[in-house]
Amino acid sequence: MVLEPVHCPDCDGIDVVKHGTTAAGKQRYRCRNFDCERSTFIQNYSYAAYGLQVKQQISEMAINGSGIRDTARVLGISTTTVMETLKKKSTLESGE
Repeated sequence: MVLEPVHCPDCDGIDVVKHGTTAAGKQRYRCRNFDCERSTFIQNYSYAAYGLQVKQQISEMAINGSGIRDTARVLGISTTTVMETLKKKSTLESGE
């Protein structure tokens, strides 16, 4: 039996412990690195918008002039998710 370590998606560290399960029964993990911004995570999310690559794609598509509906249609996520992600990005950039 081969055990593969679970990596934190933010800091890529392997100091990770199990942290219960979700309502859907998926295993939740917690990163023990104190410098890491993420407290808990799931390895395989059911909804595509939770992935880091999707959030980066939302930002890149907004910079390139894609509209909210177009971005949502291409990535297969809701328009609300696109708007909330862009709001969070702008709040982080403005320093509020």
